Amino acid sequence: MEQTTQSLKELYEKDFYLWVRETLKLLKNREYDLVDWENLLGEIEDMGQRYLDSAVSFMAVILEHLYKWENFRDREDVGHGWKKSINNARNELDVIFERHPSVRKKSAEELPIAWRIAVKRLVRWFKEDENHDLAKKYFGRFPTEKDFPQECPYTFEQVMEYEPWLKE
Repeated sequence: MEQTTQSLKELYEKDFYLWVRETLKLLKNREYDLVDWENLLGEIEDMGQRYLDSAVSFMAVILEHLYKWENFRDREDVGHGWKKSINNARNELDVIFERHPSVRKKSAEELPIAWRIAVKRLVRWFKEDENHDLAKKYFGRFPTEKDFPQECPYTFEQVMEYEPWLKE
């Protein structure tokens, strides 16, 4: 299949897998003038961003569940799933950081974003049927994002290591 840069750009929109194969063939053959550089560079950038996005998502889970543990655990039998979730997310972060060490430093910088995601999840959590009573108990209504700290109440080190259940 003979390619031009324009036809590759069109292929990118229509058949991504074929675009990858054709682009790889051009690169292997050192036919650099035919490569769809704009989309190729975008894809390379996205590849790296995926690891950071995953790390931020796992940090948001940890933040959400740490905050629930410390603020909304009203019975001894509540929160075991939160601990499991925190530990699982930390395990996933360990794998990401081991395989991609530079993501660790960048993740620490993204803590405010992870906190904003965690707050959105907390707000939605209170709107689930089984948590309406908790919303009334702690807020007198359904909480909004304004009812939670604007700044992340945890450090990156706490995200990675803090175990408030061990204080008991």
